[in-house]
Amino acid sequence: MANLEVTEAVPDVVGRAARTIATSVVISRRESFNAAHELRNPDLSEAENRRLYGKCANLHGHNYVLEVEVEGPIDPRTGYVFDLKRLSDVISRRIIEDVDHRNLNTDVPWLDGLIPTAENLALVFMERLRTELPEGLLRRVRVWETDKNWAEVREGA
Repeated sequence: MANLEVTEAVPDVVGRAARTIATSVVISRRESFNAAHELRNPDLSEAENRRLYGKCANLHGHNYVLEVEVEGPIDPRTGYVFDLKRLSDVISRRIIEDVDHRNLNTDVPWLDGLIPTAENLALVFMERLRTELPEGLLRRVRVWETDKNWAEVREGA
């Protein structure tokens, strides 16, 4: 093998790596969107909502970041676990197109009746993505509400 040209050796190394180094690989895609919301429970009084949610009971906005992780074996034919462009398209179609520059309390039918906390968004986003991805591929959804606050849902957790 020492006498092989680099171009001759690489396919063997790549093929072998895909088959032997790892049985499962995690990949991730990050997307962002801007949205407004107010945190309030309609079953509670104004005073109780203010006590629970503070200034977040007022209409306000965030620059959200959505991270989606998938996990699986590397396809030896493509070298991919899953095409990240395809994952980006699924995230955009199932989530971003509906929530970007919207009021999450009033403008997104599939969030109707839900208090749009980061926790609830992560849970609903996971469900919406699960229906579009191969079974068992989706591993984690994390929603960053601010650079300090995030919520995460993991498959099987």
